[in-house]
Amino acid sequence: MATTSLGERRPSRRSGEAGSVGGRRERRWRGRSDLRVALVFVAPALLGFVLFYLVPTVRGVYLSFTKYNILGNPVWIGIDNYTKIFQDKLFWNAMGVTAEYVVLNIAFQTVIALGLALLMYHVAKSTVIRGILLMPYLVANVIVALLWFWMLDYQIGIVNQILQWMGVPRVAFFGNEFWAVPTIAFVNVWRHMGYTALLIFAGLQAIPGHLYEVANLDGANRWQTFWRVTMPLLRPVLLLVMVVTVTGSFQIFDTVAVTTQGGPVNASRVIQYYIYQRAFSQQDFGYGSALSVILFIILAVIAFLQMKFLRGNENDLT
Repeated sequence: MATTSLGERRPSRRSGEAGSVGGRRERRWRGRSDLRVALVFVAPALLGFVLFYLVPTVRGVYLSFTKYNILGNPVWIGIDNYTKIFQDKLFWNAMGVTAEYVVLNIAFQTVIALGLALLMYHVAKSTVIRGILLMPYLVANVIVALLWFWMLDYQIGIVNQILQWMGVPRVAFFGNEFWAVPTIAFVNVWRHMGYTALLIFAGLQAIPGHLYEVANLDGANRWQTFWRVTMPLLRPVLLLVMVVTVTGSFQIFDTVAVTTQGGPVNASRVIQYYIYQRAFSQQDFGYGSALSVILFIILAVIAFLQMKFLRGNENDLT
């Protein structure tokens, strides 16, 4: 220990350095301990991700460069599957049908969900109403598809019975080339609009109320407030809704499989159902894997463009 001119003792430089080293060691030990605890909690989800997502994805990419069916071993053929895809008329037909479905689903679901969210925000904030809106989303998609398949049946469906009572000719909703895709889009809009509305409603609640007061003091009417205050501040939530909805729309499968099975005459053969047919019905897993890789690339590009041009990394509240 060193002494001052007044006879008081003060800690030496060596003892201070020792304390600093000891503090760093203690912080390092605590950091490692926290890392171990975090890994324990993350391990189950990480294991599931590796086993059920990463490994199948890597294997699927590998199989896309092979000719493979369940009766033999994969045979490497390079990019032949990808070359064949761009000459496949059924692939382009499936992409066209999928694009039609995506446009219908996105347009109607977003507009209806936004309207429902505004009604909940300004008129009815009851928890019961929110639960009622969410109920269709809680029902399995296959059950929803079967329910509407029976209700819209040409012969015994209650919807066609009502149309007949009104003097309107019966409509083959799932059996007509013109009505098949719009009907499937309607079924999925009905199922998902409540969930989407709740997401937008949560975004509306995050907008500070004083901004509406300032707009009111400036003389803005409700229409101007909606377009100049609500919509710009709601953009991050709407972007999330758009990305999730577009991705889910491109992956539509179960409704088609339960109702139309791609018919009539390929009018509702979406890309996911075409992948299923090539891989499992025709036992061409290599070609089906190549189709899946193409779909993955398309979804990745669309999500990137949405985030880029809609400024997904910015927030108008800041």
